[in-house]
Amino acid sequence: MELDRRLLLAHCAAHTLSVVAGLLVVVPMALSGSAFKGRCALFSTGYWRTEDREEPTGQPGDVAHLVVQQWGPPAACQFATFVGIFTVLYGAAQGWRSLFYLHGRHDDTLFSSFLTVLLSVCVLFLSGGASVILSLGLVCWCDTVTDHNSRPYSCAESQSVPLYLDVNTSSFYTELSLAQASLWGVTALWLAQSILAFLRLYHSHSQHISGPCRPREKELLLGHSPSDSGSPTPPHPPATPTIFV
Repeated sequence: MELDRRLLLAHCAAHTLSVVAGLLVVVPMALSGSAFKGRCALFSTGYWRTEDREEPTGQPGDVAHLVVQQWGPPAACQFATFVGIFTVLYGAAQGWRSLFYLHGRHDDTLFSSFLTVLLSVCVLFLSGGASVILSLGLVCWCDTVTDHNSRPYSCAESQSVPLYLDVNTSSFYTELSLAQASLWGVTALWLAQSILAFLRLYHSHSQHISGPCRPREKELLLGHSPSDSGSPTPPHPPATPTIFV
């Protein structure tokens, strides 16, 4: 298999995986937003307060509940969702395009390959930034829920603990941790796509430069030049006879 077709096949596989990883970002973030009634749990701050209220068993007593002072900025969740949606749409379009090129046995132009490299690098930095924001935001929310690890349960176990909030917190850690892992996977796939796009650009550039030189090299190997084969050599003038007296 030729090098350009192998690069196209690898790029097509990377686009397919990016579609799957992007969906694993978008769906959990959408479920989390629905459970939190449009609020963003990332970077939310609060404290625990003990009040005298009726316990879940029905008996009165001191109950500790979480008080959210400030919910996280919606842009923190929207940014991760945007990167996931863009990855799904772009991966689906480029995957179909790569299949079309594989079937037609041709590749992008140099300018199109350069734009692909530029776009891949830009989205790589965007997805990396979104991954860092989502990871730091989840750590901040977990510190709030566990009261900076002073509670007798972890952040994952706090899903089964009643927080007495007006939102559904029964699966927040599962959804956000899945979105976090998938978003880091998206970042790794964008890194792979950037490398593959650069290799395709370099390969296309090498073919573009070496293409016009191939006929010349072939003629040199055969032992004649284009000028020799294109124009005949003019005949030598006949020698003037010399008469000796």
